[in-house]
Amino acid sequence: MALVRYNPWQELNALERHINGLLGDTRVPSARFEKGFIRVPAAELQETDDAIHLKLELPGIDAKDLDIQVTENAVQISGERKSESKTENNGTIKSEFYYGKFQRVIPLSARVQNTNVTADYKDGILNLTLPKSEQEKNKVVKVNLQPAG
Repeated sequence: MALVRYNPWQELNALERHINGLLGDTRVPSARFEKGFIRVPAAELQETDDAIHLKLELPGIDAKDLDIQVTENAVQISGERKSESKTENNGTIKSEFYYGKFQRVIPLSARVQNTNVTADYKDGILNLTLPKSEQEKNKVVKVNLQPAG
């Protein structure tokens, strides 16, 4: 008797092929089945000496549907992408858009002044500027070098 290694992802791949067959020839990327079926916005972090700049991709979401909370150590963004209700008598609608609620917590590499955060939201891109706390800006560590002897 031969041993066969069980692959749990094989069942998800079979489900994806089945759903693709139901939707026709549209290609649903396999990333749709990653991260526990939950879509989270893509993020980009850039750290400078004075601040951390966080950029999030949030297409199709109104600013009023976003909730942004900043602590000294993390940023939490939650919101909802609402579906457009259309009624059509003829034809079929096929959609690969994700509608629904999402939440993402992004840990920060340095402590920030959460009372001085600035935000800009334009063309589906959220830009947060998170100024570092004074402790983090002035953090210099002196290294003692012992002569080799």
